[in-house]
Amino acid sequence: MTGSPRVLAADSGIAEAASVLRTGGLVAFPTETVYGLGANALDPRAAARIFEAKARPSFDPLITHLADAAELEKLVGVVPPAVATLAERFWPGPLTLIVDRPAAIPPIVTSGLATMAVRVPDHTYARALIAEAGVPVAAPSANRFGQLSPTRAEHVVRGMGSAVDVVLDGGPTRCGIESTIVDARGERPVVLRLGALPLEALEEAVGPVTVRPGSSGQPVAPGTLAAHYAPRTPLRLASGGEPPAADGVRRGFLAFREPAAGDWAAVEVLSAAGDLTEAAARLFDALHELDATGVGEIVVEPVPEVGVGRAINDRLRRAAATWQPAD
Repeated sequence: MTGSPRVLAADSGIAEAASVLRTGGLVAFPTETVYGLGANALDPRAAARIFEAKARPSFDPLITHLADAAELEKLVGVVPPAVATLAERFWPGPLTLIVDRPAAIPPIVTSGLATMAVRVPDHTYARALIAEAGVPVAAPSANRFGQLSPTRAEHVVRGMGSAVDVVLDGGPTRCGIESTIVDARGERPVVLRLGALPLEALEEAVGPVTVRPGSSGQPVAPGTLAAHYAPRTPLRLASGGEPPAADGVRRGFLAFREPAAGDWAAVEVLSAAGDLTEAAARLFDALHELDATGVGEIVVEPVPEVGVGRAINDRLRRAAATWQPAD
């Protein structure tokens, strides 16, 4: 991870970045959710480089990204009706759908599963890159496994270093949290990961859905392990409007609208206006900032459990899953 990758401006670096993808390289690129770490999804050696660069366990599958929704049928053949309905309604957008893995996609991309996670990102530069490369692109978030997802190019550079060949800098991402993952192949759609597309929008399109909690075993979809998305600094959920403990530990506080009273060493506010969309866009950026302050612990305040707030709280719970008391 020593050294730095080449950083290219997204408005002028698409052709060069696409060439890197076609020749087996790794390209970090912006989407509307977070920055992805992309490789040619048809090349098993390139996909293996993703797992190596992220130190990602081989049992955690990747999401395959397409430039256009019309490419789905070309890649997988017959598309189940509910999957087609959701793709037509929400693509391009922060929705990942589960389909049967086609023969063209090597098993390493799906961690040996018979299914594949796939989406079309709602980001001009991302779709332009995939279209220019001429191949589907496998891309988890561009960070070391289990750590905070990157919402800016500098997060990728700082976290991944020269493990990435090229970073395509398209500025901060719009949504700030990962896509919602849905398996709609059965009678009733199942949400495998909460994300930037709220449950309410899904249910408006297809009726009631089932929400499946995260797994501690082999995931059935990317980003669903019980412990994930964590800063390097120990993080725990706040139990009400608590002040920092008087035990000599410097603590940071991540607030929804305003910080709890007390002498916090560092404070980040997700949305002073109480806007959950703004809070989601700020979430990982704010945690990156707190992580860089050198505090001994980060205390976070859950947000209202509605809309995209469910996905924010999901990320906070996963980040806190391995919390241990600060020394």
